Amino acid sequence: QVQLVESGGGSVQAEGSLRLSCVASGSTVNDYCLGWFRQAPGKEREAVASINFDGSTEYKIGSVMGRFTTIRDNAKNSLYLTMNSLKPEDTAMYYCAAFRSSYRGLCRKSDFEYWGQGTQVTVSS
Repeated sequence: QVQLVESGGGSVQAEGSLRLSCVASGSTVNDYCLGWFRQAPGKEREAVASINFDGSTEYKIGSVMGRFTTIRDNAKNSLYLTMNSLKPEDTAMYYCAAFRSSYRGLCRKSDFEYWGQGTQVTVSS
């Protein structure tokens, strides 16, 4: 069983930056896909970014390309999301997620099994 805890959310003005962190416990996540999802009020949850077990394959939703960067640190059992040039439409609850996979391709969104409690990101114009 993997527990995930996010931190780093907050309120910023447009064009600001935030860095979200996700720390895993209960198991090492060296052989896990890790990802970030977000859900805004009244909207469905969407996958923001994911990274496979060895970092060789990443996914990012088109709207965050060039602004968000995902990094995993297996030594720290952690995942990070650096968000630059934030926009009001990035406002959402951000969730860290994981599932066990040593596949070198893309992490399949439907396979994410473990979820954190979320951290709120609010961007004002």
